[in-house]
Amino acid sequence: MATTKKTFLLKGMHCASCVRVTERALKKVPGVTEAVVNLATEKATVSYNTDSCTPQQLADSIAKTGYTLELEEKSDTTQATEKKQELQILKNKVMVSLGLGSLILWGSFPGLIKISPPILHNSWILLLLATPVQFWAGLDFYRATIPALKHRTANMDTLVALGTTVAYFYSAFVTIFPQVVMRIGLDPMPYFDVATIVIGLILLGRYFEAKAKLGTSDAIKKLLGLQAKTARVIRNGKDIDIPINQVEVGDIIRVRPGEKIPVDGIILDGESSIDESMITGESMPVDKVQGDTVVGATMNKSGTFTYKAIKVGSATMLAQIIQLVQEAQGSKAPIQRIADLISSYFVPVVIMLAIVTFAVWYIFGVHQAFVFALLNTVAVLIIACPCAMGLATPTAIMVGTGKGAEHGILIKDAESLEIANKINTVVFDKTGTLTNGKPEVTDIIATGKLRKEGILQLAASLEKGSEHSLADAIVKEAEKRKMKLGSVVKFHAVAGHGIEGVVEEKQLYFGNRKLLERERISITAFNTQIAQLEHEGKTVMMLAQEGKLVGLIAVADTVKESAKNAVQKLQNMGIEVAMITGDNHRTADAIARKIGITRVLAEVLPDQKEAEVRKIQKEGKKVAMIGDGINDAPALAAADVGIAMGTGTDVAIEAADITLINKDLHSVADAVILSKRTMRTIKTNLVWAFGYNIVLIPVAMGVLYPFFHVLLNPIFASAAMAMSSISVVSNSLLLKKVKL
Repeated sequence: MATTKKTFLLKGMHCASCVRVTERALKKVPGVTEAVVNLATEKATVSYNTDSCTPQQLADSIAKTGYTLELEEKSDTTQATEKKQELQILKNKVMVSLGLGSLILWGSFPGLIKISPPILHNSWILLLLATPVQFWAGLDFYRATIPALKHRTANMDTLVALGTTVAYFYSAFVTIFPQVVMRIGLDPMPYFDVATIVIGLILLGRYFEAKAKLGTSDAIKKLLGLQAKTARVIRNGKDIDIPINQVEVGDIIRVRPGEKIPVDGIILDGESSIDESMITGESMPVDKVQGDTVVGATMNKSGTFTYKAIKVGSATMLAQIIQLVQEAQGSKAPIQRIADLISSYFVPVVIMLAIVTFAVWYIFGVHQAFVFALLNTVAVLIIACPCAMGLATPTAIMVGTGKGAEHGILIKDAESLEIANKINTVVFDKTGTLTNGKPEVTDIIATGKLRKEGILQLAASLEKGSEHSLADAIVKEAEKRKMKLGSVVKFHAVAGHGIEGVVEEKQLYFGNRKLLERERISITAFNTQIAQLEHEGKTVMMLAQEGKLVGLIAVADTVKESAKNAVQKLQNMGIEVAMITGDNHRTADAIARKIGITRVLAEVLPDQKEAEVRKIQKEGKKVAMIGDGINDAPALAAADVGIAMGTGTDVAIEAADITLINKDLHSVADAVILSKRTMRTIKTNLVWAFGYNIVLIPVAMGVLYPFFHVLLNPIFASAAMAMSSISVVSNSLLLKKVKL
């Protein structure tokens, strides 16, 4: 059984009930296992069995509900162009609706009618002006409503279509048959202004809302803008420029100073300094030489080099980042289920309230009871638009995840973003997370006649033939100091002890205490120095020459520069910080002291880290686990939020909920801050959206009239409805100003 997951564009949605209706339609299709519809991105992500379901079946199911599922995949450029065209059409409809509606209002609204030209007093002229607004500008409302009613569903378009249609056809009847209306004791006064201005204001709200929503996807635009457009590929001995999408794995690419690197690869020839701030957030360029990896979309600052393409298209790091951000923006936070659940009942309840409103006003109303009943019913239908509810969560999620991506914090889905808000304990893996993950020479101590440089040179000469990780650290330190290494004869590795050999005709031993004890070389005079270095968590290697100890070299995995401040930042936020490692307690405690961590879990094997995380969770704590995303995969999965440190092009997307591609430990606290601010924004949006409806629906029904003689004109209701949606989107956009 083959299951696939695809994302489709979904057109025609305007509110939370639209989301509910389309999701339900997709889930009813046989073979669909999951369907998530996002109002802000206007996309549907569907998981389905390809043996029993086809994309066409999905599109057909959506079409029955009055919406459109686009099967053809479109480029981001094409989508952007279509968005601009749709915005322009919407703008034209707004201008026509409000222009004609203003004329109608001028010729019919009490007070304004006294200063309007006589031609606008003619009901037939008003009918002529109102008709194109109702059936051209308002056509989309009918396109969505008619299929929805056929399938016994309802949405915001249903409310608008019902309200404006009632107002329009009542006004048309009054215009065509004024005598009939007069016979039943009513003033034959049309209300075309209600229908036209309501349509105009709702379309105006949608226009501003659409423009604001474009701003929520700025992060994706910025990421797409980082891509190089062309690549200079060497083929048949010649340099040729080709579009980026034509680059193939194995192509040899030349990059000159000031150019963007097209795709991911490995340098074959040349060296350069490369600005990788797009990935790491570090402003300092990184020196690259033959054999080093380069990442597409980073900037070549100085030298010219050639490299071999190893990842192209969707496999590049930038493409993975863009895909992750898009998936996160299209996902749903658990809190959104509240809005979805309410919206599923909302529209039918509103229609029932509108019917009750009409009945009560018609039966118990005063003079012109029918007209009052009609206008209040229209006001209820218009004011109750659930747009704001539908936009409250997804717009904030889009801006929040986009903000994170701009700062190298990749959030896998909305649920992870929400849970991060509750984190009160952070567990750091030591090696490669709090430390650099590579042993480095930290101390060289002379114990005899040899100087420090001589000790390092002899040790490195011996170690260049060893494969031990500590040997690599010593050899690299010598290479960094540009030392010339001597040749070794009679080289021998003593398992668990060290190495021995002859350099410059002198017998050398280099290793731990056991090696020197075996050779009966005394170290007693230097026990204090050795113990101090070991207390600091360093591994001490001893060099003996001709039977005497001549020097000590200490090697340690050094702490990252940002570690101490990052831990302090979390502790200042009231978050407990722990460190987990497979190292012995002495080494672990030494590292923890430097960083300021008091809770240390040492001598923990990789397969035991998960159990340790679960123990902390049993204490009632919400745990974030920070690791390299590969070795720590079980612990990352067990934690409430798994955060992986991104390493080069191997972004640990699958292992963690959040990936820090900038490798900056401060970003752990930033991720929590971003989560807290995003959740605060969502809650504010939901309070506004629900509060707006709870307060204004009763007002629209006329509950204030018996006490204050206050009624809510449908025109003001439509203006308030539009403002509620705009305010929710605008509030979400404020997340862009969060400082990380």
